[in-house]
Amino acid sequence: MHFNLIHIALLFFVTWNTPAFCEDQSQTNSLEPAFRLNGIKTQDAFGPGKSKALLSTVRLMRNNKLIALGTLINADGYIITKASSCVGAREATMHNGESFPLKIRKRFEEIDLALYQLISQQVEFDCVEWEEGNQTSPASWVFSPYLGLQEIRIGITSGNPRTIGREGGVMGVMLGRDGKENGGIEINEVVPQAAADRAGLLAQDLILSVDGRRVLRKNQVIQIVSSKDPGDMITLEILRNNKKKQLKVTLGHNSVTFELFNRNLQMSGPVSKRKDNFPLILQHDLPLPKEGMGGPLFNLKGKCIGINIARVDRVSTFALPAETIKPYLKKWLPTLDKTLSKGIP
Repeated sequence: MHFNLIHIALLFFVTWNTPAFCEDQSQTNSLEPAFRLNGIKTQDAFGPGKSKALLSTVRLMRNNKLIALGTLINADGYIITKASSCVGAREATMHNGESFPLKIRKRFEEIDLALYQLISQQVEFDCVEWEEGNQTSPASWVFSPYLGLQEIRIGITSGNPRTIGREGGVMGVMLGRDGKENGGIEINEVVPQAAADRAGLLAQDLILSVDGRRVLRKNQVIQIVSSKDPGDMITLEILRNNKKKQLKVTLGHNSVTFELFNRNLQMSGPVSKRKDNFPLILQHDLPLPKEGMGGPLFNLKGKCIGINIARVDRVSTFALPAETIKPYLKKWLPTLDKTLSKGIP
């Protein structure tokens, strides 16, 4: 299969001039749903690419609930997915409803990927075909399977490939003045449901030390906390009502903790917890929920160019490029079944 931009442009030209549009133009000036960007007629224009995408993707389930998608990378049933989303995954469901138990084979936290194996006597599974080299540019057409594995979602790459830096952990507090006068740093406000709130910190508590280090300036607290990663635990000594207490705080993600203050994120709905610290990403605008992470991203030739790794907001999703992923898979191969290499060029 081979598509290019001309084919897609022609599709929309024809769609614009169909009776479905013209007859209704005087009344609503809009297309019928089937002919819109992610309508079923538009999806069908991707032909065999759509079918291959749905066949090479699985739904990862925990307690009968979808938690992520997975990408079949090998005919023997090996899949990769977003590691931080698939914790506790017990089974994988195919597009036809058939389910298989899962076995974790490897995690690589550096790029937030996990490798699983489907436990099955089935001889061969459909798997993705990787694109060679970097074949994307801004405004390239791309598509991915949608949650139920019955449809795809279509969009474009919306930025240059780039590195996403480390975010660092946060407690979720607003700090007051430096503490030379009162002997500690006063907490002015605690963000609801953030790490500090869950640990029991309250407004007007005084932070005396962090991990045993005395603190008298806000910058000291910020530097210590931001040097940690989300999920790390710190120990605070605080003063409350003239009594000293020790509290342990498991740090959260900056973007998740403070998303309530960002109007765009308020409109976005749930986003991925980990959206940072990636060596290279492709950005696109496919309307995928956070449970759609871990699934493959395809170009118009029907070849996999990456794995969706983070829903950032309502118009931005990050994907790890194929050329970033493949070296890690090859690194895992010596400790795994040698047949895995059949799916990796």
